[in-house]
Amino acid sequence: MIDSLGRNITYLRLSVTELCNLRCRYCMPEEGVCKLAHSQLLTEEEMVRAVRAASRLGITKVRITGGEPLVKPNILSICRNVANVPGISETSVTTNAILLPDMAAPLREAGVQRVNISLDTLNPEKYRKITRRGELSDALKGLSAALDAGFEKVKINAVLIGGFNDDEIPALAALTQKWLVDMRFIELMPMAGNTDFGSECYIPVTRVLDALPQALPEQEEGVARLYRLPGALGRVGLISPLSQHFCAACNRIRLTADGKIKPCLHSAEEISIKGLSEQDMMEQMRRAILSKPACHAELNVISRSPSGRSMNQIGG
Repeated sequence: MIDSLGRNITYLRLSVTELCNLRCRYCMPEEGVCKLAHSQLLTEEEMVRAVRAASRLGITKVRITGGEPLVKPNILSICRNVANVPGISETSVTTNAILLPDMAAPLREAGVQRVNISLDTLNPEKYRKITRRGELSDALKGLSAALDAGFEKVKINAVLIGGFNDDEIPALAALTQKWLVDMRFIELMPMAGNTDFGSECYIPVTRVLDALPQALPEQEEGVARLYRLPGALGRVGLISPLSQHFCAACNRIRLTADGKIKPCLHSAEEISIKGLSEQDMMEQMRRAILSKPACHAELNVISRSPSGRSMNQIGG
């Protein structure tokens, strides 16, 4: 479907849970996570119904997110049913990889074609600090399992944080020389709840190119500007929601675990579809697509995202 500004909306981010087995500092609070009642959440049938409605509007790609989607007990069934919706040509999952050693192969068998793995550091102590409870060794085992499972694409996402992991840019980028992966650096976003990051933490992804002068540009893919290190198997991607936003090319809508369509990540507007028929879901999605803003508000340490939710509540 074409929105009011001529953008072709083909991509749905579907959050299946707000819960997570980690507590990453930029994503959710350490304590006091408000657990929604089961009745407030989309059922699996409602999720699949929503994907069918979205497909009728021209959505072809679905990314299943959370929270951590792999903590959802019926995640394999959700993935299988989403992948089987007519018109959906790509089904992918974003995960912290902790549960992938046991789930990578079943996810692939369920029809998941691609996985994105969140990995902000290769330092075990810093990994425990940013996740508040995780072990780097578990994430790396999950990454290894993903590579062995035969996904069409494995991407690694690192949130770039000044004074925390900007000194690791060469080491993280070197993963593309070891494995056929895309290593993507994403600017830290000032979301609700992550107020413990000072202005020094918000740095542009151009710092990656400063640290990798040998990187050669390649064709852009989606929101990422791509580069390749000499002789590398994979690519380095730069995603700049703050310093060089990509709103003019935005092709996505988001559906939260509690059934709210968000036309824009950084907007307070939410349109409920829980409990609706497929036809009514489709009409609400059409309304959301037509209400997509031209651009999100300016974002920085002072001007925080108007979304009003933390990332685990929206879907990464």
